[in-house]
Amino acid sequence: MDDAWRSRAGDARALRLTAVTAGVVAAAGVAGALAGAASQLRIARAARPVTDRWQQVPVEPRGQARLGISFRPLQAQALGLDPMATLATLLDHPFQLIRLGAYWNRIESGPGRFDTGDLDRQIEAAEQAGKQIIVCVGPVKTFGYPEFFVPDHHLPEPLREGALVVPAAYQPLLDAAAAFAARLVERYRDREAIVAWQVEHDAVDPLGLEHSWRLSAAFVRREVEAVRAADPTRPVLMNGFLPTSVPVWLQQWWRTRDQGDSLVVAQQLADIVGVDFYPRHAVVAGAGWTVYLVGRISALRRRPTLLSWAAAGGPRLMIVEGQAEPWEAVTTPPSPQNRAMYSCLPEHVIENYSRCMRWNAHADGVLDAYLFWGAEYWVLRRQQGDPRYLRAFARIMEHA
Repeated sequence: MDDAWRSRAGDARALRLTAVTAGVVAAAGVAGALAGAASQLRIARAARPVTDRWQQVPVEPRGQARLGISFRPLQAQALGLDPMATLATLLDHPFQLIRLGAYWNRIESGPGRFDTGDLDRQIEAAEQAGKQIIVCVGPVKTFGYPEFFVPDHHLPEPLREGALVVPAAYQPLLDAAAAFAARLVERYRDREAIVAWQVEHDAVDPLGLEHSWRLSAAFVRREVEAVRAADPTRPVLMNGFLPTSVPVWLQQWWRTRDQGDSLVVAQQLADIVGVDFYPRHAVVAGAGWTVYLVGRISALRRRPTLLSWAAAGGPRLMIVEGQAEPWEAVTTPPSPQNRAMYSCLPEHVIENYSRCMRWNAHADGVLDAYLFWGAEYWVLRRQQGDPRYLRAFARIMEHA
């Protein structure tokens, strides 16, 4: 789900058990639910001495799953890095798959403008490095903070907060979004390295404190149809957030109960379902301490269902965002000298990956790919004198 994690950090900070939600908890057994939620809370110092424990963490074999990363040029800029130099550094590693994003308001900055120069250069660099590519064509939501990239000239007034964005109420926006996605697909469909198109990002989920509106399933369906019409030969990927704790699961269920969350809609519309997996994130910080939600395997209520569904012949399944950078209670992941952040230490890059590969092994190898989330942060850390995150990733590449 930052980036996506920034919006979700806002979700976590905003979490409240309303009377209705409390009723749901009561129906399921309030004592057990609250005990489960409490067991997933940790209070800790966020920054801690960085260690080399990542060298001892076992690396699970990947089987047939492809490994890769998502690349966020805007995140690289936010970290003070040169995007193309950062991409070149990452492409030197022997992974198979990279996900790139088309940011609508960057490509179409005004009426009649259409400049794909930045994306062209990213695709060309990935091709030259021998990588397979997934292109997220958006349009409304694309991975990378602030996730919402509609040009102003296509949205003279902001989307109404709390609203469900349906075709009948937003037909001009839908027409423009579908046309933009189709135009991108037509531009790049002859590139053999591109193996899938992603439509929207966490398509029908709200964007936390920044935006509470949601795209309707009908709106997204029209976009998917436009992409398939432009290229019927490649699969469509859609992704969604897999809650790893009881509080986040309750919040997500309540806010998307009318049409299901993004994973539900992805199962209905997509050829590939991508899962966002963030097992440890901050809720709130103060006085030198931070409260974290730390997910447990028992809290992943939907994981067995997703794996069984894929094994039974459903659409392909991949971990499209595996947490590999800190998710703290601030909008930019901190990088203190000689210290690392509790929400994602270097060893967690390996542990999060290996947990998913163990699930995969028990489900007859149904995962198509695992994409690490946070690669730009690794480059920042190395630039600051700490190569542990990049070396942890390289260790996976060597031993998986």
